[in-house]
Amino acid sequence: MKKSLLFLFGIAANVLFAQNELPQDAFIKPLKIPTVFAGTFGELRSNHFHSGLDIKTQHRTGLEVVASASGCVSRIKVSHYGYGKALYITHPNGYTTVYGHLSKYGPAIEAYVKQKQYEAENYEVELFPNPDELVVAQGDLVAYSGNTGGSGGPHLHFEIRDKNERPLNAQLFGIQAPDHRDPILKDLVVYTLSDSSHVNQSQKRQELRFTKQPDGTFLAEKIRAYGQIGFALGTIDQQDGANNSNGIYSIETSFNGEKYLEVKMDQFSFAETRYLNRMIDYELYEGDRKRVQKLFIERNNPLSIFTYEKNKGVIDLTQNGNASVYTIKVKDIQGNTSTLVVPITIAKEPILTPKEIKTTPYFVEADTYKNFEVGDWEVFIPEGAFYDDYYLDITANTDALHLDEDLIPVHKYIRLAYDVSAFAVQDREKLYIGRVNYRGLLRYEGARLENDHLTASINALGDFKVGIDTKPPKIQSLDFSDGKWISNLNEINFKIIDEDTGIKSYRATINGKFALMEYEYKKNQLTYSFGDGISVSGAHEFKLIVTDNVGNSTTFEATFYRK
Repeated sequence: MKKSLLFLFGIAANVLFAQNELPQDAFIKPLKIPTVFAGTFGELRSNHFHSGLDIKTQHRTGLEVVASASGCVSRIKVSHYGYGKALYITHPNGYTTVYGHLSKYGPAIEAYVKQKQYEAENYEVELFPNPDELVVAQGDLVAYSGNTGGSGGPHLHFEIRDKNERPLNAQLFGIQAPDHRDPILKDLVVYTLSDSSHVNQSQKRQELRFTKQPDGTFLAEKIRAYGQIGFALGTIDQQDGANNSNGIYSIETSFNGEKYLEVKMDQFSFAETRYLNRMIDYELYEGDRKRVQKLFIERNNPLSIFTYEKNKGVIDLTQNGNASVYTIKVKDIQGNTSTLVVPITIAKEPILTPKEIKTTPYFVEADTYKNFEVGDWEVFIPEGAFYDDYYLDITANTDALHLDEDLIPVHKYIRLAYDVSAFAVQDREKLYIGRVNYRGLLRYEGARLENDHLTASINALGDFKVGIDTKPPKIQSLDFSDGKWISNLNEINFKIIDEDTGIKSYRATINGKFALMEYEYKKNQLTYSFGDGISVSGAHEFKLIVTDNVGNSTTFEATFYRK
């Protein structure tokens, strides 16, 4: 069976189905339980679009995950963050399926991974097996569901990617959940997009009310507007089995019956996913936690999810006195639809509330770089760090820097540098740059020393401060103490915490040999399994060294006995 799979894989590795001919029977669902989604493809997340389907696992871990189609394991990645334990299977039709947040792999794959981890003496590994090393058939057990990495709870993250590693909407391949519910409309916002335009005699962003009509459609309050305007909509979708706030599939807008914009969540590339921050109203989300997506395309927005546009989705109102209608249709992938109608009267009127224009000495253009020196700080802003031109509010007070507010999206990393020449040489290695959170506490951002400067790269604006960390991490054994017999334990666990700069690395040995520890950062916990078999009966010397991000370290040593 495996030889025939390899033959098929070899002759068809570069074959892809055209997107309008997506195979509906090539993939099976990866879990044996009823499919319920905790998250859907293209869902709006912090700084990115969700690239797969989050499939609920009934609040459990350890459910069997099967290969959605026959193929070869092409990549395995074990990480503390992100997808945690992830598995990639490439199939003869050219697609790749991805399985994330796993608790462990199937027996053959698990043995392969453990061997490579011990060879690398590292828990985090990224592996690319040869096509003939780990061959699987559709329905084979390949892993067990879990909660590893950046998961907020037990579930399986599942993706289908094309040969260029672009994620595709797996629901288009028939991996669906029962859905008879229309998308939910939450927020409607209108914007003025030129110097002379106005809505209800104002140039400021306005949130509009809307109500459900007897026919099931939604009607917004009437507006009086002139010039170029655009709308944004906050919307979610829910399926039959759960009330999670999932993403929608498509939005189509029209003006007086003419189509103006279409957004479809069929596919995207990872290179463009951060442009989500350009599409949403970032200020509204950070300020009021309302996530709305703009239904017009601004400069520096290359997103491929816009499948149709007229005039970039911008409505140009110049026929004074005319009554017009703007319509938004939101659909899920199974065709359930919600429709919102906005009545508009075109009226050129005096502007009573103009836009506020803020000016500061620190002007940044989106298509150029800038380097500002403020007190003992340097702020280097690369070309393309911002989507628009901005006046930034920047102030410095000795070791503190105010870099505007986190209401402007940052697309590329900004480099901060602080002059530490006034510090004693022995103290400099303990310094770090931290972000000041809402409670006034510092969150580590970076601690790279370059000559007499402490540097860090940041991807959001806000308040920053130089901190010093001289406290080593804390290690607490949860299962045993020095000199104890632990023959009844299958594993040993440790809690590790660093209050200031966080954990950078850890290393354990038993009798001087590397011992693989799994790190669950959400629980601040390290775990060693005796199933790895590096210890035998008798006395064993255990040693664990934990190091934080500025080099402080703590060592735990103990002798344990097993038989």
